[in-house]
Amino acid sequence: MGGWAIAVHGGAGVDPNLPPQRQEEAKQLLTRCLNLGISALRSNLPAIDVVELVVRELETDPLFNSGRGSSLTEKGTVEMEASIMDGPNRRCGAVSGVTTVKNPISLARLVMDKSPHSYLAFSGAEEFARKQGVELVDNEYFITPENVGMLKLAKEANAILFDYRIPTAGYESCGAGVESPLQMNGLPISVYAPETVGCVVVDGQGRCAAATSTGGLMNKMTGRIGDSPLIGAGTYACDVCGVSCTGEGEAIIRGTLAREVAAVMEYKGLGLQDAVDFVIKERLDDGKAGLIAVSKSGEVAYGFNSNGMFRGCATEDGFMEVGIWE
Repeated sequence: MGGWAIAVHGGAGVDPNLPPQRQEEAKQLLTRCLNLGISALRSNLPAIDVVELVVRELETDPLFNSGRGSSLTEKGTVEMEASIMDGPNRRCGAVSGVTTVKNPISLARLVMDKSPHSYLAFSGAEEFARKQGVELVDNEYFITPENVGMLKLAKEANAILFDYRIPTAGYESCGAGVESPLQMNGLPISVYAPETVGCVVVDGQGRCAAATSTGGLMNKMTGRIGDSPLIGAGTYACDVCGVSCTGEGEAIIRGTLAREVAAVMEYKGLGLQDAVDFVIKERLDDGKAGLIAVSKSGEVAYGFNSNGMFRGCATEDGFMEVGIWE
């Protein structure tokens, strides 16, 4: 065993003009979450408990797009999704379309531990949450004034925005009549900057786990499901590695990105960082995304082909890094 390792992300695709204060806030949150996970690992919590703990913290803080502060649907409501996977025996749980669950990642954990299923969505997920006694809140709890403003911008631009953190200045011309160099599922979009959250951990016993949570796209169609709750796409863990993805969900789904990292490690014999680099280069086509990963031997890696990714990582030997850009 190579000791424990942990990585967190707050999304790939960052506005290059993001104000320094916002960058610092993001780094502070990532550092806080890393330290939370490190403390848990030093207390010998298993990897699956650590990823849930860290993602709960990210969901509770409104800075990134998950839990409180999630992006809004075209109807101005929040529909969240999350998934979690335990590498040993490849146990998993996922939820979509939840609107009142304060911490969707913990509901995904309950799907894994307390139900005969792997994935529950919309009214079924909400009913399961009530039966399990998880903390519920009104949908308004998740909505911030900033998100309301970004939804207004998106509607005026007649566009789906990948994220709500982009300053409005300079985007007045974005809209259906403006040719966009970026596409989502073959159709043009106006702005790209997702901020899903995730965590991957390998504990001191070599057990890998992964967790991912998001509010999805700003101005998305009601009922849209992205990559974050899909095992093998946005989240994957096995006895080889744990992976959490972020970015253009439709491209991540098509590339089964998270599982692909494990696959090239298993079948091509690549090391963790080489596997991450290969998948980012060869499996995204024209999509923009990023991912974080850990291996059973205590390695940590990340990769992205967007202009930045909020991320942090640490290992038992004292290495720690928090960054946004290349």
